[in-house]
Amino acid sequence: MKDLDLTEAQWRKSSYSGGANDCVELAVLDGWIAIRDSKCPERPPLVITRADARAFIASVQAGWWA
Repeated sequence: MKDLDLTEAQWRKSSYSGGANDCVELAVLDGWIAIRDSKCPERPPLVITRADARAFIASVQAGWWA
């Protein structure tokens, strides 16, 4: 993975969070998705490819945990 500059990242949280500070935030970057804990934004985020993010979301929607 290349070094990503996250200083200009536009972090978004789910509208389902209700304004609470206990959720994850996402930033979309050139081909990458950065994920961080909204309670600890100073920690390094998890950075995955957009393809991996799509696969993860599809797995959750398919009920892989059940």
